[in-house]
Amino acid sequence: MSEHWIDLRSDTVTQPGEAMRAAMQCAEVGDDVYGDDPTVNRLQQTAAEMFGYEAALFAPSGTQTNLIALMVHCGRGDEYLVGQEAHTFKYEGGGAAVLGSIQPQPIANQPDGSIALADIEAYIKPDDIHFARTRVLALENTIGGRVLGTDYIAAATSLAHARGLATHLDGARICNAAVKQGISLRAATAGFDTVSVCLSKGLGAPVGSVLCGPKKFIEQGKRWRKMLGGGMRQAGILAAAGLYALEHNIDRLADDHVNAAALASGLSAIEALKISAPQTNIFWMDVPAAACEPLRAALEREQIRATVGPRMRLVTHLDISAQDVERTIAVFTAFFKDWRNNS
Repeated sequence: MSEHWIDLRSDTVTQPGEAMRAAMQCAEVGDDVYGDDPTVNRLQQTAAEMFGYEAALFAPSGTQTNLIALMVHCGRGDEYLVGQEAHTFKYEGGGAAVLGSIQPQPIANQPDGSIALADIEAYIKPDDIHFARTRVLALENTIGGRVLGTDYIAAATSLAHARGLATHLDGARICNAAVKQGISLRAATAGFDTVSVCLSKGLGAPVGSVLCGPKKFIEQGKRWRKMLGGGMRQAGILAAAGLYALEHNIDRLADDHVNAAALASGLSAIEALKISAPQTNIFWMDVPAAACEPLRAALEREQIRATVGPRMRLVTHLDISAQDVERTIAVFTAFFKDWRNNS
């Protein structure tokens, strides 16, 4: 059997290609804590320009850039409005509350991933000593692979600003959203005071995210980054990968969307599965509970990695080819044919 594994767990599993590795090897470096790593500085300048902001800050992870943003936007005892499905609320270890003393106000997400405007309005606290001070509306795009439309974002951010709130976007996959909608990165982030962009998901860098925002805001963010342990020294080696990702790997995200659609289409022919049609590179499917353990074993034998469960997420990325999609469909089809005959 070949050494090639098909890894559908996440787009975080991508491997840097030869050209990206070459860029990393040749990167000019300095001490970024002192602000004199030229490659980090170039990445930050490039990201700020691409996404339409004054400045940017490179950090080890999107969890950290989101936390930095919230800690600059909010003081102790403040709160941020956030969807219950959002990464900043559900999957970042409660960092805003634990490390920032910031109260999250979770709000139910709509089926399309948005937060209803009426709910945003309703959850903004009055100016009263009994309540935490509502400071920020935090949205995510894409969220679970779903794209928030520009009209919705314009309405939500306008509402927040009219009520005196700042706006932050967890744009871990904002490039996927922009490519899907055929709009510029600046158009995709319009209305947000700050945005966190992950370089290590579909863009294929091995590590890192950038936080974009006003220059004064980013200067404040540097202090929090240092306090949170995100001050890296000769970080240009990592920044070079992020630069390569921004310069070469955005337009090709469309390939991941095509592959996700093909994979979902092929799997939808299996009667036992219920497939949610993908908008970008992520989709979900319902798997019979009794099939989960044998399916996990069957995929392992066929060198396919996936997080198997009754509610199962599959993610395509730059290391998943059209041939990988065909092979995956064949393995699933064969498994469920045998499982149905033997159950």
